[in-house]
Amino acid sequence: MTKKIVALLPMKANSSRVKGKNFKEFCGKPLFRWILDSLLAVEEIDQIIINTDARDILAENGLVDTNRILIRDRKDEICGDDVSMNLVLADDIANIEADMYLMTHTTNPLLSPVTISKAISEFSNAQNERDVDSLFTVNKIQTRFYREDCSPINHDPDNLIPTQNLEPWYEENSNLYIFTRDSFAKTQARIGKKPMMLETPAMESSDIDTPDDWDRAIVTTHYFIQKGLIKP
Repeated sequence: MTKKIVALLPMKANSSRVKGKNFKEFCGKPLFRWILDSLLAVEEIDQIIINTDARDILAENGLVDTNRILIRDRKDEICGDDVSMNLVLADDIANIEADMYLMTHTTNPLLSPVTISKAISEFSNAQNERDVDSLFTVNKIQTRFYREDCSPINHDPDNLIPTQNLEPWYEENSNLYIFTRDSFAKTQARIGKKPMMLETPAMESSDIDTPDDWDRAIVTTHYFIQKGLIKP
């Protein structure tokens, strides 16, 4: 049986650190269009849900409901910078039926359709092979860490080994989450009780939160465009 896969792409009008970033021009088109176009290129995704308080701004940028895109007006009680994203997701899940939910952000412009498809495939396979209820993407890090008092965390300064031989640590990079309705019900969160991790390519794993993040992402995007790896 074919599973219904719904992508959740929440999008608010205001941003505290980079003003209006979701709709700001980014390498030739509004920031939100980069990840939206990647989601639309993934054939496995049946529907994309945009939960937003900015329907008018989306319309100004040429985005309205289509056969694959549903724009949902965000309820007043779940608007604002201090509202947990899990409350926004809960509202979508309560109103939109799916076998699998995929969640990402407008602030992940370089996440590719290939990586998104890989995440769906690996999660589906893992569900069939073992007890897995969710997936989240990570950055693999092998470097030397210290506490604030300069004491080492994951290495012995008196016995230095190559960093590639250190135990890898994994950083949640907020690029992509996959989960089921049952998984979300148990934790009220994107990551369930029995999650799996997927390492994403470093060049795709930008998450724009600050002005510095914005500048770095632009540099990376221009590099991708010049190399012909992506199209603006």
